[in-house]
Amino acid sequence: MERIAKIPMPAISPILGSAEIWKYRNKMEYTFSNRCWLTREQLESGEDFPDRDAAGFHISGAFDKVLDINKCLLQDDLGNRVRLFVKNYAKNNGIPFYDLRAQQGLPRTLMIRLASTGESMVVLSFGADDKNTIKTMLDAVRAEFPNITSLMYVINTKCNDTIADLDIKLHSGREYIEEEMEGLHFRIGPKSFYQTNSLQAYELYKVARDFAGLTGQEFVYDLYTGTGTIANFVSRHARKVIGIEYVPEAIADAKVNSAANDIDNTEFYAGDMKDVLTDEFLERHGRPDVMIVDPPRAGMHADVVATILRAAPRRIVYVSCNPATQARDLAILHEKYDVTAVQPVDMFPHTQHVENVVRLDLRPQTGGSEAETRAEL
Repeated sequence: MERIAKIPMPAISPILGSAEIWKYRNKMEYTFSNRCWLTREQLESGEDFPDRDAAGFHISGAFDKVLDINKCLLQDDLGNRVRLFVKNYAKNNGIPFYDLRAQQGLPRTLMIRLASTGESMVVLSFGADDKNTIKTMLDAVRAEFPNITSLMYVINTKCNDTIADLDIKLHSGREYIEEEMEGLHFRIGPKSFYQTNSLQAYELYKVARDFAGLTGQEFVYDLYTGTGTIANFVSRHARKVIGIEYVPEAIADAKVNSAANDIDNTEFYAGDMKDVLTDEFLERHGRPDVMIVDPPRAGMHADVVATILRAAPRRIVYVSCNPATQARDLAILHEKYDVTAVQPVDMFPHTQHVENVVRLDLRPQTGGSEAETRAEL
């Protein structure tokens, strides 16, 4: 905050720690590789390692290096059992693991999502459209784990592992799982963003709601709303909430989440933030009293920050997974806003990462009273 933002800051509250530091993640992604990365200890052992198939994590900074994982302590053990079953099934049936350099092979990535409700989602990515082998493998997963809520797959023949732009198909079960928070139920699809630490996400959202200082009369914008989790979470305390998000599937889930929870004071819009949040949008839908923003690691686009400054909401609550880009944006927002509270939240135990929640209040001298500011705009 001091090094990058270079603006007056209040005392930063102590980091809010996570009650659970093991098995806290609701989402894990693993990569299959036919060339297992060997650790220094393995190389120095002098042993021969003929089995080079791996199902695990990328080595930092090396796209084609995958470390095989036997037991992961970051997620409930169901994740381990599913991963090892898929790995052993492929090996026992001669199904080639993906070759990250040659761009060939079948099992490519595995995503496992586990909700606090007990529901689970498994998404397998394949490097080729081998329909018979894929069906047989998925049938075997379903037979071994009949309680999986959602079993899905995707064909990915691109040069990268991302599946956000691909068609994800349902093998069996539902196309979504549900999370629960304060009696609210949130539908999560394979492409939906949801905080990966469910229990700590509740603490994070409570901080954001408290910083917003809602009384039930405020008009709120929730930027980068994802599946509408924050928007629906604060809706009971606001007059109206508008959520904006880039991913259309997430916005569809956000609308479903509102309907499923009998929430009728929310509206959601899909599109690139800098293209949706414009002066015309503000004039058409109304200018907010409070803005809650939770952008990706890159922070907010300069055009978005400029529009927020013109909109001049009374208060901004900025939730960030990257305090460096947050600080950059705070320096720009300082044109009209003072930072009045800072609360870091540890969402990722055992890592250097931290979420940071900042409250910004509009300075009266930037435009007189709130009524005068809006009349001026």
